[in-house]
Amino acid sequence: MADDVAPRTASAYLDPSYWDERFGKEEHYEWFKDFSHFRHLLAPLLSPSISVLEVGCGNSRLGEELLREGVAGGITCVDLSPVAVQRMRDRLAEQGTEGVEVVVADMLDLPFDRESFDLVIEKGTMDVLFVDSGDPWNPNPTTVDNVMKMLEGIHKVLKPEGIFVSITFGQPHFRRRFFEAPGFTWSVEWSTFGDGFHYFFYILKKGKRLLDSNSNQHTQPAAPSINMFHEELESEDYIFRTNVDEL
Repeated sequence: MADDVAPRTASAYLDPSYWDERFGKEEHYEWFKDFSHFRHLLAPLLSPSISVLEVGCGNSRLGEELLREGVAGGITCVDLSPVAVQRMRDRLAEQGTEGVEVVVADMLDLPFDRESFDLVIEKGTMDVLFVDSGDPWNPNPTTVDNVMKMLEGIHKVLKPEGIFVSITFGQPHFRRRFFEAPGFTWSVEWSTFGDGFHYFFYILKKGKRLLDSNSNQHTQPAAPSINMFHEELESEDYIFRTNVDEL
């Protein structure tokens, strides 16, 4: 990441104009590691026939990685920034890559029909909504409303038995209150990955939620020992993490 695209304050992450300016300068940045770091967790959920929606694609190459993994049922990447969308379209055209559609869309108001996708993925996108959210145990009403809008939209566009994958800094004791809100039918389980930071990899399976609240199905493997490397301390992920809900 170039120094000239880093925000002066964390609140800039909430400003669409910041992202347009950033994507106009920056060719590529992978929030929360690239596909190779969590492939072992995502690959078992993939098959050639599934349709995939990536929410908040930015200038990530995750869509292309999924295509290389053999996903052929359609990959749609959306972002609020028309600059990011056009630059990704240009990149795909230059590469001659087909099978990935890139669309300008608001994650709080997804423009897709009900039950359109087998798999929805977000990587760091929802974390933006928690910037400047106040007390992590009691986020401000605007944060709560926006997170619920995002999740309700994702739940709506997922097919029956579809899967939502959320890759995030958000720890389970902060995120479960949203994922397990009334009206959602998905089960919730999670794993962690990362050599320094612990990134959380949530798998939410629609239609699989147990009605008995005492029988929640969660998987949480033992976390690896933390070895914080110097380059990770200086990365934008670290800066971003200090401004979302895990503190």
